[in-house]
Amino acid sequence: HIPEKNVALKGTAVQSTTYYHWGAANAIDGIRYAPGEASYCSITLNQLNPWWRLDLLDYYYIYKVTITNRADGYSERMTGVEIRIGNSLENNGNNNPRCAVITSPVPAGGTVSFSCGGMEGRYVNMYTPNIQTHLTLCEVEVYGAGNF
Repeated sequence: HIPEKNVALKGTAVQSTTYYHWGAANAIDGIRYAPGEASYCSITLNQLNPWWRLDLLDYYYIYKVTITNRADGYSERMTGVEIRIGNSLENNGNNNPRCAVITSPVPAGGTVSFSCGGMEGRYVNMYTPNIQTHLTLCEVEVYGAGNF
């Protein structure tokens, strides 16, 4: 039974760098898609190994992570993103265990979900190792349960 509640909305987010006004918090604002140029999305600078980190502010068993891509182009930037979940901030949280890797292209405006089978963690990272790119996330939803 996957919890219905998107616990990401209660968290806080940071990212490795920020492109103009596309801050990390835009990916947890509850808005999957809005018209316009990457509206309500988070975008890093064009850098090597960009990352985005969600702090759920508590420990959760995470069952599903859902990511929505931007709709106005550049959809290939999602390919290669790793979802990492855990309690460590070593390497900004990017060394935590891996739930999934986005290996196939996500269409513009598309939403993909990955099952994480109850992985335990406070932090959920989106990490693009060994690629120089802008990491763009329009919405990250995390479905999990507390009760630790």
